[in-house]
Amino acid sequence: MEPPRALLFDVFGTCVDWRSSIIREGEALGRRLGLGTVDWAAVADAWRALYQPQMETVRSGARPWVTLDVLHREALDRVLADAGLQGVPESDRADFTLAWHRLDPWPDTVAGLHRLGQRFVVAPNSNGHIALMVNLSKRAGLRWDAILGAELARAYKPQPEVYLRGVEALGLVPSQVMMVAAHNVDLVAAAACGLRTAFVPRPTEHGAGQTTDLRPARPVDVVATDLGDLAGQLGA
Repeated sequence: MEPPRALLFDVFGTCVDWRSSIIREGEALGRRLGLGTVDWAAVADAWRALYQPQMETVRSGARPWVTLDVLHREALDRVLADAGLQGVPESDRADFTLAWHRLDPWPDTVAGLHRLGQRFVVAPNSNGHIALMVNLSKRAGLRWDAILGAELARAYKPQPEVYLRGVEALGLVPSQVMMVAAHNVDLVAAAACGLRTAFVPRPTEHGAGQTTDLRPARPVDVVATDLGDLAGQLGA
């Protein structure tokens, strides 16, 4: 089989450890405001639990396109209220929303992307908008050849436009592109659009007790333990 020309990457969960990063940011917020004992892991999980429902308001056509910053902020207000943290000031809410621009990479991500980028075109295919991806990638040291994803398509994964517009933007056809993700729903949607697929499990994305996305739900082209292993299997 001919190697792909380009690799598109899910970012939240696949390339960066959002949960530990949000907990870290929450703890810093708590110290700054003297909030006392707060279960920041529960806050992070509740915030992420609203990720898909918030995007569905756009996918369903119930509202026009808005960026992930807007959706994250709306969800944050609900999460803080549920946690009894209604008193967090507006300026701190705005800054905490931008914690998603400051996520830490998994230990293998930076070196893995650099290695893969020596042979393939590499780009994020994320639900994060361009400014978010630029800020996150600059801070985390993620190496990309382009920024693709939801804002380009004005749609949210797993809608097919997100995959197909990225392929089109690179001047390629779906069979020349591989989607790399730690989430089965992402890979199933990409495969349905004709892309090749690589599964890279992140078994602690949701914490030590994670039970989802530990293995491919359907056949994929490559299963790799991390991005370094993916590079080795693809000859990079």
